[in-house]
Amino acid sequence: MAGGGFRWQLKAPNGRVVAVSSPVYESAAEAERAFAELAAAGPTLVARITHVREGIGWNWAVPGVRGNPVARSSRAYERYATCQNAFRRFVALLAKPDLPTGSGPPR
Repeated sequence: MAGGGFRWQLKAPNGRVVAVSSPVYESAAEAERAFAELAAAGPTLVARITHVREGIGWNWAVPGVRGNPVARSSRAYERYATCQNAFRRFVALLAKPDLPTGSGPPR
């Protein structure tokens, strides 16, 4: 991105990235604040699961207030049910006290 920016990402205990922010934030603090708000809403989050436009697989996304995604899966899943389970694991991971998160320039 020409102007720079930050995204958060959530990692599983094994180090694998399971979710990333959809929006790009102007500062690391703003990305961290957005993640904290998402984590606080964890149990009430609902996923929108869609088929990948090009290729095979399914992605999940958490729609924000205006319908734009605020979080999304870091990869596509071959099966719809696997994608559903991945979202459930994401929500469960949000509930853990020491979340392995990170923020940095968008990729």
